[in-house]
Amino acid sequence: MTPQTDVLVLGGAGVDTVVHVPELPLPYADSYMIDPGIVTRAGQSGDFVALGVSALGLRAHHLDLLGADHEGDLVRALHRDRGVPLTEIPSASGTKRAVNLVGPDGRRLSLYDITRGRDADRFPDATVRELAATARHAHVVITHPCAQALPALRESGVTISTDLHDWDGVNPYHEAFARTADVVFLSTTALADPERTVRDIAARGRARVVVGTAGARGAYLLADGELTHVPAARPPSPVVDSNGAGDAFAAGFLLGLLNGEAPLRCARYGAVAGAYACTVPSTRADAIGRDALLARVAEEELLSQVAESDTVKSAD
Repeated sequence: MTPQTDVLVLGGAGVDTVVHVPELPLPYADSYMIDPGIVTRAGQSGDFVALGVSALGLRAHHLDLLGADHEGDLVRALHRDRGVPLTEIPSASGTKRAVNLVGPDGRRLSLYDITRGRDADRFPDATVRELAATARHAHVVITHPCAQALPALRESGVTISTDLHDWDGVNPYHEAFARTADVVFLSTTALADPERTVRDIAARGRARVVVGTAGARGAYLLADGELTHVPAARPPSPVVDSNGAGDAFAAGFLLGLLNGEAPLRCARYGAVAGAYACTVPSTRADAIGRDALLARVAEEELLSQVAESDTVKSAD
């Protein structure tokens, strides 16, 4: 069957309420006056990946649980407005939601409502198999009930990526995702030894590529047994919010992957997309386009070559 979708995204559809705070951690006080105001908008991890790959010219399709509520309507409207097909499975517990506290430096603290998405909720196996049959790749968010869909995806033959976010390397919930995916992304924020965790994921699972993102410190790419540091890309404008940067990195990486690029170049795509995301206020859902990304990657590679040349001259 001819693929009709480049990236099938499972999970991570929801709504965030964004609150800008004077500092993080936030000291206790009876009240705070918030300026700019408090904004609720559609867009969580799966939404951002779907929108990100779509903005890069890939065909995306999103599958997740949604409630018959206002938050679900916001998610539906976001996909409709951006032209991203959405297959929704009804959830009696409602649409996923979170509160994001954002500091002046763009750092974020997310508070997730874990009452959304019950153990009884499932993606119909037939729906997963039908969508996977017409997709080139599946990106699986770690929200419930995506773990139950992993066997059907694996059997379909589609390649799989996942983002473990701030996994500590120990929590068993993440294990199925870490061991099943061909490409694994994770933040190094909670890791005492990032290299050990990255190598452990590759050794114990199927992953041929593991990427540990480290914010302004760049990322660590493990491919073919070799660990490479990928410098952070220069943001095109001031950094205002880190929300969605990891999802943007994944979207950029997947563009390179599906275009047959080498892992290091895929990671550079991801770094540029992630840097752009940090310049977008969390009150908006926006993503870099393909032309802008490729132009920025070319600039970053040229600067890297110049820096390497200067280093060699200094050594001489």
